[in-house]
Amino acid sequence: MTLGSYGQFCPVAMAAETLCTRWTMVLVREMIAGSTRFNDLRRGVPRMSPTLLSQRLKELEAAGIVTRTPVADEPGVQEYRLTEAGRDLESVVKAFGLWGQKWIETQATLKNLDPSLLMWDMRRNLDPSPMPDHRTVVKFDYPELAVAKRSWWLVVDPTAEVDLCSADPGYEVDLWVTTDLRTMTAIWMGLTQVKDVRDKIRLDGDPLIARTMQTWLGLSPFSVQAKLVH
Repeated sequence: MTLGSYGQFCPVAMAAETLCTRWTMVLVREMIAGSTRFNDLRRGVPRMSPTLLSQRLKELEAAGIVTRTPVADEPGVQEYRLTEAGRDLESVVKAFGLWGQKWIETQATLKNLDPSLLMWDMRRNLDPSPMPDHRTVVKFDYPELAVAKRSWWLVVDPTAEVDLCSADPGYEVDLWVTTDLRTMTAIWMGLTQVKDVRDKIRLDGDPLIARTMQTWLGLSPFSVQAKLVH
C-alpha cells in the first residue's frame, strides 16, 4: 500500500489518492486553462513553491495525467500537456469551481486577494472584440498596494495574445483603471458589476473602452454561477 493510500477499492478513494494532494487540482485547473510551460504554470499558482510544482508535475506524469515534451529550438525548456485522462478532468474542475462559487462564503473568499493571480486570470479570459482594432493598452492601478504590486498593464493586440506586464511596457495607455484590489476581485468573480461599484472605480481615457469594460473584462469562468451563501 502506497503512502497516503486510503486502502479502499472505491473509485472515489482511488481518484482522491492522486488528485487530492495539496495544489494538485489547482495545478490541473491551470493546465486546463491553457498553461503549458513551467513559468506560466507558476504565474497561475503563484503561492506554490517551484519545488512543489516540479514534484506535482512529476506525480501527474507518473499517473498518466500529464505528458512532458522538450520544446524544439529551446534547449532545456519543457512543455507539460494533459493526456486524454487529464483532459477528462475538465468537467471535474468545472464542477469544483461552480460548487465553490455557489456555496463558499463570499467574505472568506475575498480575504484571499492576490493581484498577480487576478491580473493573470483577467489576461487569459479577456474578450478583445469590443475594443478598437489596433493595439490597446489598459493600465490598472491599486493604490493601496506596495509599489511593486500596484501597477499592471494589459496589452491587447489583435494579431497576438493578450500580454500582461508588471512593468511599464512603454506604450501609450488608452484607459487608466484605478480601484482597490478587493473591488476588482469581486467584479472578476461575478459578485458585482462595474456599473454597481462606479463609486469605487475611476476610469480615465478612451470613453468607448471605459463604457464596454464589463464586456471585455476577463471574468472568472465560474462567474455565471449564482452564489447562494452571502
